[in-house]
Formats: sequence, C-alpha cells, structure tokens
Amino acid sequence: MENKTNICNLCPRDCGRDRSVTVGYCTEGDKLRVGRAALHMWEEPCISGKEGSGTVFFSGCHLKCVYCQNHDLAHSRAGVEITTERLAEIFSELQSQGANNINLVTPTHFTDKIIETIRIARAHGMDLPILWNCGGYEKVSTVRMLRGYADIFLPDFKYMSSEIANKYSNAPDYAPIAKQAIDEMVKIAPEPVFDERGIMMRGVIVRHLVLPGCYHDSEKIIEYLYSTYGDSIYISIMSQYVPVDCASLPRELRRKTTQYEYDKVVDHALKIGVKQAYIQSGEAAEESFIPAFDGTGVYPSKADPR
Repeated sequence: MENKTNICNLCPRDCGRDRSVTVGYCTEGDKLRVGRAALHMWEEPCISGKEGSGTVFFSGCHLKCVYCQNHDLAHSRAGVEITTERLAEIFSELQSQGANNINLVTPTHFTDKIIETIRIARAHGMDLPILWNCGGYEKVSTVRMLRGYADIFLPDFKYMSSEIANKYSNAPDYAPIAKQAIDEMVKIAPEPVFDERGIMMRGVIVRHLVLPGCYHDSEKIIEYLYSTYGDSIYISIMSQYVPVDCASLPRELRRKTTQYEYDKVVDHALKIGVKQAYIQSGEAAEESFIPAFDGTGVYPSKADPR
C-alpha cells in the first residue's frame, strides 16, 4: 500500500508528490532552498521604510508565470539548501542588521518548515513581524496554518480573467482561489496596524502588477478588492513589468506596460474611491527591482565561499 505520509498538497496544484523522493509542481524537494537573504529597499514604503525589509527569497514556485521576473529562482536554477536552524539564524541576522520585518518571498511550498523556523527563531529572541509575500494562489487550509505566525500578508491578485490566468500561469481557477485565500488572510489580520514610524506591524496589502494589454482586467481586480474590503486593506498598483528575455514569452508581453495603461488603472481606482493605495512613478519600470540570487546572506559569514 502506498505511503501517503509525505504527500504534498500545500498549494492549489495538489500535485500529491512525495517531495522527499521527487520534486513537486514547484520544482522543489522537501529541503529548504534560499537564493538570497538581505535587506531590501524596494518594497512598499510601510514595509521597507528607511531601514529595509529583511527579505528571504525561496527557490521554486507553484505558479511559474511565463513573465516571471525571478525566473531562475522560480524554476529552481538558483538557491542554496539550508536547514531550519540556519534559516532561523538568518532571521536573527536580518534583525541585527536593522530590518523592519522578515519578508518571506514565494514561501508557500515550504510552509511547514517555515513555521518550524519561526518557532525556533522566536525562542531565540527574534521578534520582528513575519511578512508572507506570495502570489495569491494559495489554499485556504495552508493560509490557516499561518495564524499565530504570519503578521503581514502581501499577496498578489494577478488576474480576474480565467483566460488570461490560464494563458500566463496555467491557472484558470486563479481568481476564485485568490479571493478565498485573501479573505482568509484578512480574517487573520483584519485591520492594518502601524508603529510610530509608519511601518506596518500587521495587516494586508494586495499587490497587482498591470500587464501589457490587460488594464481592463486590472480595473476589475481593483473594483473587486475595494468593494469587498474597502479601507481594511491596502492596494498596491504596480507598473514595474519588464519583459524577460525568454523565447517562449507571448508576443503581447514583449513590451513594457505603457504609461497610458497604468494611468487608466490608477484613474479608475481613484474614481471608485480607493484611498489606501500605493502607486509607482513612471520611472519604476526603469529601476532595478530584481536582486542577484547568488546566495548573499544565506551562508554563515565564516563559511561564505564567495
């Protein structure tokens, strides 16, 4: 009889694979792998502040969008295998560097090990808010595991259209899944809380990246978020789409989002009454938001081979 003990169903793909033997849809096994751990200055102002967000980039991803800006990391071509104990040390090191939070990027497929890590880190005095930075395509049961562990949720809401979601992320059920997941996140962190510096300590910020040719879908997403949650969440409308150098990238995505497209979405948000929003300047897409996934901050300093 097949042993179901190690079957992984942490994400909506429900691939059901034993990741101690093979990789899941996320292209990761059951060992933690991290591409970079360092202060990151390019998150929303209430996340990075002046000190920076203590950002940990995990290898692998269960969405694998065709336009992914972190392509090598998402497809598991970058990253260092570490233990939960080492990850807990990294959290403490980021705190000692002055980080405002511990920002876990694409963490879903390592949820169980990250929860174990948070317990270890807190037992050793790490007391920063934990920020769950994910693609929005999450199982409610997995989000519920984070109650008492995650303080801030930073999910994407990428698509309302099932056709667009299927074409770009092989996830035609993206919108209903994301709606349920974000609803659960809001239940865990129902109202935004900030410290005296304006740094978020608890709450939900939903990100949306405006894609080329998709601004009508973007408008529907903003409408849904505002009509459902009003001012109990923040909405971050992002303009920083940059085409990746990939032969399989659909032709329509081989250009940047135009200022016109982005402005249409922002204007629509203002028109329907959105006030708690972050928007980006026209130069945002020219800036470097993609760090090097070269193991920075992952190795103990005395063992760093670089």
